[in-house]
Amino acid sequence: MRQRHLGQSGLLVSRLGLGTMTWGRDTGAEEAAAQLTGFVAAGGTLVDTADVYSDGASEELLGALLREIVPRDELVIATKAAIRPDGRYDASRRHLLHTLDASLDRLGIDHVDLWQVHAYDSATPLEETLSAVDEAVASGRVRYAGVSNYAGWQLAKAAAWQRSWPGRTPIVSVQTEYSLLHRDLEREIGPAALDAGAGILPYSPLGRGVLTGKYRTGIPADSRAATPHLADFVRPYLGEESRRIVESVATAAEGLGVSPLAVALSWVRDRPGVAAPIVGARTSAQLLGALEAEKVVLPEEIRDALDDVSDI
Repeated sequence: MRQRHLGQSGLLVSRLGLGTMTWGRDTGAEEAAAQLTGFVAAGGTLVDTADVYSDGASEELLGALLREIVPRDELVIATKAAIRPDGRYDASRRHLLHTLDASLDRLGIDHVDLWQVHAYDSATPLEETLSAVDEAVASGRVRYAGVSNYAGWQLAKAAAWQRSWPGRTPIVSVQTEYSLLHRDLEREIGPAALDAGAGILPYSPLGRGVLTGKYRTGIPADSRAATPHLADFVRPYLGEESRRIVESVATAAEGLGVSPLAVALSWVRDRPGVAAPIVGARTSAQLLGALEAEKVVLPEEIRDALDDVSDI
């Protein structure tokens, strides 16, 4: 798998990231091990988690696999902090540094490669949040810093603050939703990221699974839309407008002789500013399908057609 620099930093990451949001809840230890093994065998390096994923079980499971299966130094470990278990945002210095230490304990490592502020907390001064980031890097617990779910102006403000004084930690990435079914990023976040030199890490690059085509004839019993805790997450993309885009992706896939997944994933992977889409798979077979997209390059006319049908 090809590697890319994360934004304007020196950090190299695989151009596909492995998401672990369901690890420890919907994805057990055996399946997670198969996913990580297959991902690394394909040349993948970037593994993304967060302190709140499965109430910490995602980090615990990843930590166990680092000890048992894949050497830590072979991976770029990314985690996040700033969302409490009750869903409340808390990017205070106290909360961030406390949860960073807890994440490191669960992962069983002494540092993470990329630490991301998971959400913008309007109740905490941004300079306080960023001072915690600076301390985490200065202490050696973090190598690089990014943000997640920030609006364009919030990213621009954070990046400008960090650049305004020598020695502050630059913002090298922004993680946000981006797919053919969700192109809002292109209005403000994308331009802000390019200006700030931050690499884009799209999550849900397959439109919450809808762009794979699995929902074209209904809701499969083993799909996320059939589970009580994820049905509301998928439902917004099951309407008529999404159906039109999904059918276009399926048509392009048939013409190219590849899967709809490969078409949708390669489209977002090669958008301006994107460093690595984050793919979260329920099974290793699903992940293998995503890894197959590595060798797919969309012809210009197909890219243009998909751009038109999904235009924001």
